[in-house]
Amino acid sequence: MTAAAPRPGSPDATIVAALQAALATEHAAVWAYGVVAAFAADRRDAAVAEATATHRSRRDATERLLSDAGVDPVPAEPGYRVPVPVTDPVSAVQLAVTVETDTAQVWRAVIERSSATGVRSAALEALTGAAVRATRWRAVLEDTPPTVPFPGRP
Repeated sequence: MTAAAPRPGSPDATIVAALQAALATEHAAVWAYGVVAAFAADRRDAAVAEATATHRSRRDATERLLSDAGVDPVPAEPGYRVPVPVTDPVSAVQLAVTVETDTAQVWRAVIERSSATGVRSAALEALTGAAVRATRWRAVLEDTPPTVPFPGRP
């Protein structure tokens, strides 16, 4: 996927690239949670719905941020490849952990590349939310420990 070029007078190319990567990852997260929803145990429906809504909201906010800055946001792909086959509730939760880990990484990159307070605040909120959701999903899998040091670190 190729990021759209910034328009004249738009923000620094480095932060635009980081935001475009975050947006692309949010598009993928929304899609992946559709797969998670199809295979997750019924008792996980509320958590899956909350995560999906959060990623949709973050995606929409990032699209607006880029558009307001004069940049064409990257569009969603028609589909995405999952890292492992999702065939049951356990693999669905494993995919949810991967989604949250991936989104934490891209939002950490936005924090590292931006000096704009509003962008950094939004990215920190996204990173924190992804880290918390990943921890909750790891707890479902009974991973020990369910947390990771320095969420978003590649």
